Amino acid sequence: MRISVLTVCWNSAATIRHTVDSFFAQDHQDKELVVVDGGSSDETLTIVRSYPQDQIQLVSEPDRGMYDALNKGLRLYTGDAVGVLNSDDCFHDQTVLTRISAELEQADIVHGDLDFVENHFNKRVIRRWRAAPRPAKGFRTGWMPAHPTFYVRRKVAETVGTFDLSLKVASDYDWMLRAVELHGFGSATTNHVLVDMMVGGASTRSLGSYIGHNFEALRSRRQWLRSGPIDYALVAKPMRKLGQFFGINSAGTAKQSRHGVR
Repeated sequence: MRISVLTVCWNSAATIRHTVDSFFAQDHQDKELVVVDGGSSDETLTIVRSYPQDQIQLVSEPDRGMYDALNKGLRLYTGDAVGVLNSDDCFHDQTVLTRISAELEQADIVHGDLDFVENHFNKRVIRRWRAAPRPAKGFRTGWMPAHPTFYVRRKVAETVGTFDLSLKVASDYDWMLRAVELHGFGSATTNHVLVDMMVGGASTRSLGSYIGHNFEALRSRRQWLRSGPIDYALVAKPMRKLGQFFGINSAGTAKQSRHGVR
């Protein structure tokens, strides 16, 4: 199975080498990296071009933000399956794409565990997201997968379509909701850490962005699930995060986490 990994970036020279290194370290050989750059003025493009280009597609041009860039990636990728690796995140180890490929032989969608780390040098874990299978009412209960671990077969991506550019920080949530709730695709959960994500993603870098994400997510549920002006998930979704902060010790380990994007 050929797996395509979409990485969107803009002036990401400080972190993107870790991202691309983790892609080339994967023991799954049938893979491609699609890098969609927003017109970087730093060394981002020089870094990406320093790697073997036979497994990289690179496009660099102005865009309207991360979701516009992801939509370009969805038009470009050539694989049987696709997912996203942010330009300041890394695959957790070299087996990630092999595990994803194995799960997608039996399911249309796979998602897994994610560690939120301070940086990619010390790998100190700040929080941990532990994946769970979809409950009976899915997104209505506050459940959601971690988007950086969310990989789908091509037929899923083609059915769901593009990211909604009217959503500024929760279009990934909306895309996953449509994939899981509207079209009946089967999903698998792997209890393995797939991604090390640096703190500070677009939906979590401040209290304002976190609140904005939750109300955009409510807007998505109202559109697709016919939720009311206020629904159970608006409270349950943040409450599910509380346990993610417990169990951190002096060595930096934790028991749970959440996701973000570029």
